Amino acid sequence: MGSQTPTRAQLLRTAQALCSAFAAKADISTLLSHFSSTHQISAYEHGLPILAPFLGRPFTGRSGPTSVRAYFELLQQHLTYENMEFGEWVVDEAAARVTVVGNAKFTWNEGKGKGQAWEEYFVYMLDFDDQAKVTDYQVWADSGAAYLARVGELSQLIGAAAQSSKESRPDDDQSDSKTLVDV
Repeated sequence: MGSQTPTRAQLLRTAQALCSAFAAKADISTLLSHFSSTHQISAYEHGLPILAPFLGRPFTGRSGPTSVRAYFELLQQHLTYENMEFGEWVVDEAAARVTVVGNAKFTWNEGKGKGQAWEEYFVYMLDFDDQAKVTDYQVWADSGAAYLARVGELSQLIGAAAQSSKESRPDDDQSDSKTLVDV
């Protein structure tokens, strides 16, 4: 009568396949192959829309200027990344949802911020149809770092923070030393 919910293993397998393809910088058609062809699909990266062109805007469907394809095209236009890894998978079989924490080094690609890089942790929340294909792709990431990189101010702030941290520590406060005591 009704559709069956995919198993935990099916949900995890699809989520891992999508994340592995993204980490490997697969082409957009490969990424979209992990999305549903029977349900409306969406991508949404949380954040204020004024911070970056891919933030805070709903991207729906497979084609058009506000499609999921357009979202991935904007990411490719504005960002590169390396050393992307995923872990801490949480599968909610009843809700047909997988959440995962990832991390990578991102670099802004154009304009004033070209070449500015940062490391960040981010969270994906993926919802699935009855065939274990992604319907909704949500991202929570460091929108502040993306904005500062875009406007060319991130490197300066990171450098100033590192200098400030270095100046506030005594020459050898041994805060990085471990004390072992024999009893």
